[in-house]
Amino acid sequence: MTARRPRLLYLAFYFPPSRASGVYRPRATANLLVERGWDVTVFAAPMSFLHDAIGSFDEKLLASVDPRITVVRPELNQFAWQQDVRRYGRFRGTFPHLARRAYGWGQKHVFPEHYASWGRASVRRALRLHARRRFDVVLATGNPFASFAAAWAFNRLTRTPYILDNRDAWTLDLFNETLAFEEGHSALAWERRVLKHASNVVFVNEAIRSWHAKRYPSVADRMMVVPNGWDSDTLANTVGPPSSIRDGRDERRPRFSYVGTLTGNQPIEAMLEGFGQAREHPDLAHAGLDLHGYLGFFKGADGKLHQRLATGLDGQGGGQGGEQGLPPGVRYCGPVSKTELHNVYRDTDVLVFLAGGARYVTSGKIFEYMAAGRPIVSVHAPGSAAEEILRGYPLWFNPGGLEPRAIAASMAEAAKAAAGLDQRQLDEARAYAGRFERSVSLEPLVRRLTALAERGRAAG
Repeated sequence: MTARRPRLLYLAFYFPPSRASGVYRPRATANLLVERGWDVTVFAAPMSFLHDAIGSFDEKLLASVDPRITVVRPELNQFAWQQDVRRYGRFRGTFPHLARRAYGWGQKHVFPEHYASWGRASVRRALRLHARRRFDVVLATGNPFASFAAAWAFNRLTRTPYILDNRDAWTLDLFNETLAFEEGHSALAWERRVLKHASNVVFVNEAIRSWHAKRYPSVADRMMVVPNGWDSDTLANTVGPPSSIRDGRDERRPRFSYVGTLTGNQPIEAMLEGFGQAREHPDLAHAGLDLHGYLGFFKGADGKLHQRLATGLDGQGGGQGGEQGLPPGVRYCGPVSKTELHNVYRDTDVLVFLAGGARYVTSGKIFEYMAAGRPIVSVHAPGSAAEEILRGYPLWFNPGGLEPRAIAASMAEAAKAAAGLDQRQLDEARAYAGRFERSVSLEPLVRRLTALAERGRAAG
């Protein structure tokens, strides 16, 4: 007889086809565990929420999920996202003010997050599945943090160990570097509760781990860092030095690219001004900057940014500083599927790493940038957590801050490096990036999950 496969319950609200920035870590983790012989069940967001409520999905990502993974989609009360009165339930339609007060009471006194109903539904579904064939361990990733509360509740009812994976921070504002809630808020009490009983608590960088360790010293010895990484399946075709890009006069036209979601938290204006000054350099007079990505994480997010960048989106605007209001040479190209990113990287000379925040923000995109083997120009506040990662990358160009003239100088240096990039340099860059390939970076988490599952199976 063969031994029973270890069984994981993975609470990952944002999972393909969601296009949320945190979806790639759960996708990679679930795929890797299945490859290692695990039986993986993922609890994810309802499809109606992704399509109708937030309009945030990438159907092509579904093809990248291992078919051996079981995906369950517990129900979610979409009260907070419902705008069409025709879709209200009978109670809300008849007593709208009373319904809103009741919903607000639950947010204040039960669980302070709009995803609370999904957490409760997840516990109910998990208990039914556990009764048929028990789970060995639970992995919950946040946000949303209702997944943490669900893991805690399931543990209280079944004693199944759980690990909390903080893709984001719950009570720490990463951009303002302060508490996200006032002292005494129920979110702080809930965080203390779920951390107390967790077998391990995972963070994406040391700065965030240290902040939590100081706030929750009794849990510090169970905290660990598992950095983000890049996914080899989406970058497999990014090979060789950048293709030679020329303009209509057959002159060298280096192409700069930013790839990722654009938000108001990023220093976009500093990047644009720096690029404009870089074009004053004779060798960069015809340079282009292409911006690839969604505007905000959800449908209708960041209206001002959308007005600035997306007006007349057809690949034609912006280059001449027209309706889009962008400087010459800059184009907003719209979103690109994760499965097609290799084409962007292959045709790019220099990558621009645009990031908001500082010491607590690493950004998962930087790992993908390094794997592409291109020169990288940083555009972020000094002291960013990403600097710790980039310091060993041989093609990193750091202006040291957000002063446009310094950004322009770094762009010129990076373009020069790109023009002379050879296979040896490319190999050195990718060798460094190799240590952050997702299966490598996730290894400590896989080992810990395995130890917990083995312990539970031995005891059972």
